[in-house]
This record gives sequence, structure tokens and C-alpha cells, in this order.
Amino acid sequence: MKVYAISGLGADKRVFEYLDLRYELISLDWIEPKRDEELSEYASRLAEKINTKENFILIGVSFGGLIAIEISKILKPALVILISSAETKSDLRRVYRIIGKTGIIKVIPAVFFKPPAKLAEWIFGAKNKQLLREIINETDLRFVKWAIEQLITWDNNIRIESCIKIHGNKDLLIPLRNDTNTIEIPGGHHFMIVDKAEEISPIINKAIKQAVEKARE
Repeated sequence: MKVYAISGLGADKRVFEYLDLRYELISLDWIEPKRDEELSEYASRLAEKINTKENFILIGVSFGGLIAIEISKILKPALVILISSAETKSDLRRVYRIIGKTGIIKVIPAVFFKPPAKLAEWIFGAKNKQLLREIINETDLRFVKWAIEQLITWDNNIRIESCIKIHGNKDLLIPLRNDTNTIEIPGGHHFMIVDKAEEISPIINKAIKQAVEKARE
């Protein structure tokens, strides 16, 4: 069973290189959003890269988790694994939704969406500061602006039946929610896909194994 992975905002497949998985992982690289494109429309286009002739699993990290949820509404994967992400809008900070209702993001120039390195390191709780800085420096700020607007205006209330969430209890961007489908990572920050890969990998392998066995029944 193939595993399709969607990285966090502005990140790329490098964040998955730290995982030790027993299954084939295919990174879905970001595509350029169209003008005024909604998240669901974007997810539908990105989903075209997925081979739907066989069962598959989705992994979504941070903003990539929102995309994974939207894709799951269309294609029905065997399992969705969210890492440092949100399943519904209620998993996000309420202040994000308040800001989203103001429409202020639209008038802020894209150049202002690049945070200072030290601030980013603190917010993400990154131990691998070098990789985080590389990702930030290489990120298309127009994409960042679009993605942030989509995140703070996300209106999803649908929970996915076959979904597990892996979340750090030190995450500042998307706080831990004690849902029944959430696996807590003590000391985990928002960048734990890299910093706590050794701890996360066995959890992912176990979840995928169970999904594969269930699909064979």
C-alpha cells in the first residue's frame, strides 16, 4: 500500500527523510495555487497525483494535514495520519478564525510573511535550526500568504472515520487537543516531524500495518 505524504507550509519532502518507515512513501509536492482558489479546489487538483486504482494512505503535516483532510473527502483513503495538524476547524486556535473573518490577510504584502529566523525557531520549537532556516529561505512567500489565508478561513467540521492524529504537547501553532484519536508526543513541538522522528516513526509504522491488515480482510 502506497503512502502519500504532504508536508507543512512551505516545506518539502526533506522533512520526511528523517522518518524510518517500512512502507513506500511518496511526497506530494506543492503546486501553485490559482488566483482566489479555495482549499478544497486546490486539494482536488493535488489529488490528481494519487493512484486511486489501489488502496492508499495519506500523511499530512501541519498545513499539509488540512489538504489531506480535504483530499480524503474526495478519494476515501484507507487511513489519514495527521502530524502536528488539525482535523477540523475547532482544532485550530480560535484567534485564527477571528483573524480570518476580518479579511486582513488579503491586504498584507507577501513580503511580510517571512518571519525572522529566531522567531521562527521559537514558534516551531525547532532543534534542527539549519533545516528550518533553509525551508523558510526557500519558501515562495506568495504561496505562504495564500496558505495562511486558507488556514484561518478553513471551515471544515467533518471528522474522518479512519484518522489518527500525532501531536506534541508543546506545539505553539496548533495546540494539542485530547481527542480519542490523538496520540500525544511529550515534549513535541510543531517541528517534531524532524526533531522527534525516531519517536514518531514506530507509531506511523504500526498505524499503517493495521490499515494494511484491515484492507486485506
